[in-house]
Amino acid sequence: MPFAESRGVQLYYEEAGTGFPIVFVHEFAHDLRGWEPQLRYFSRRYRCIAFNARGYPPSDVPASPSQYSQAIAADDIANVMRHLGIRKAHIIGCSMGGYATLHFGLRYARMARSLTVIGAGYGSDPDKRTQFLRDTEVLARRFEQLGTPEAIMTYQFGPARVQLQNKDPRAFREFCDEFAGHSALGSANTLRGLQARRPTIYSLERGLSRMKVPTHVFSGDEDNHCLGPGIFIKRICPAARLTVVPGTGHAVNVEEPDTFNRLTDEFLSLVDSGRWRPRNPRVTLRSSS
Repeated sequence: MPFAESRGVQLYYEEAGTGFPIVFVHEFAHDLRGWEPQLRYFSRRYRCIAFNARGYPPSDVPASPSQYSQAIAADDIANVMRHLGIRKAHIIGCSMGGYATLHFGLRYARMARSLTVIGAGYGSDPDKRTQFLRDTEVLARRFEQLGTPEAIMTYQFGPARVQLQNKDPRAFREFCDEFAGHSALGSANTLRGLQARRPTIYSLERGLSRMKVPTHVFSGDEDNHCLGPGIFIKRICPAARLTVVPGTGHAVNVEEPDTFNRLTDEFLSLVDSGRWRPRNPRVTLRSSS
């Protein structure tokens, strides 16, 4: 199996297709298998790379939460690219992976041709921050004490997941089955080392206001924890566009793969052809009327 080394950790990856590279970065509740509809679609024109984050076998599972962080997650993307000899790529990430994608754009702008950020921002609401941190620790303990299949029973039926269950029960069962196979230790450490300590989207205002990497933010209109942060990114970052997908929950790429693939294809084509433009500064001016 192919592995890339990042800060002493072996990260498993898969490739498909040829062309300009796209790197896919998965969410907490999934792994690289969640990108299958995108790998099949985009590998027709692009070199597609998806990897399992640290803590997600067959990638290594570091034993300490200190070996997981938001900065490390961005570094892992860069190190997978370096291992593969890739100097620049489109980066596409969902949820936890969307956070990592955004931070990659802030830390490694020269290595990113574009950023596609899906459902990022959970835990950013200042009014609910304390509850988020409490819930994160409770879930980490559930992984440790109960094992993954039992720990995720309530998580997988959350308010931003039921949309997939209603639309596509087969895809939902597949999601649950794959989630149940994750490492309990890796999940607990990811929650404590990365999720609980990552900066909120709102705290990134200064960096986002200066970021010039073409950015496409996706949010489901029923993803209550991430819709607000998505709108914030759009308002603050002049390089960002926002797509809100109706009747949709958290993982837009899994729940509405055809819509996601089509809109992302259009965005990447604009960037690749040099036709993408940042927001016109006049958009931010107050109306004189």
